[in-house]
Amino acid sequence: QVQLAESGGGLVQAGGSLRLSCAASERPVSSYRMAWFRQAPGKEREFVAGINRSGDSLNYADPVKGRFTISRDNAKNTVYLSMNSLKPEDTAVYYCAARSAFASTYNYWGQGTQVTVSS
Repeated sequence: QVQLAESGGGLVQAGGSLRLSCAASERPVSSYRMAWFRQAPGKEREFVAGINRSGDSLNYADPVKGRFTISRDNAKNTVYLSMNSLKPEDTAVYYCAARSAFASTYNYWGQGTQVTVSS
C-alpha cells in the first residue's frame, strides 16, 4: 500500500504563501486519485482540493478557490498544494490522502503537517 508523507508546513503571516508537498512511497502515486484535506482545532476534517490520476481534472473547496492550487508530478511521486493569499482561517493541520481506483473514499492518509497563519 502507498505511504504518504507531508512536508512544507509552518508559520506564515496573513497574505503569505506556502507550498506543501506529499511524497509517496511503496507504490506509485500515479495509481491514485489524490487530495488534500485539513482539520482546524475543534472542527471536523474538511476537503480542500483534489486531483485525478492524470492531473487534468482538479476540484477545490469554495473557501480556497482562486488561492490554492493542487498539482502532481508522477515522475517524482509527489503531490503539491500551493497556497497563496493565506488567511488566519486557513490555520489547520493539512493531510494528504490517496484513493484507490475502486475505492469510494480516500483510504490512505499521511500524518499531516501544521500550517499556522498569523494575523
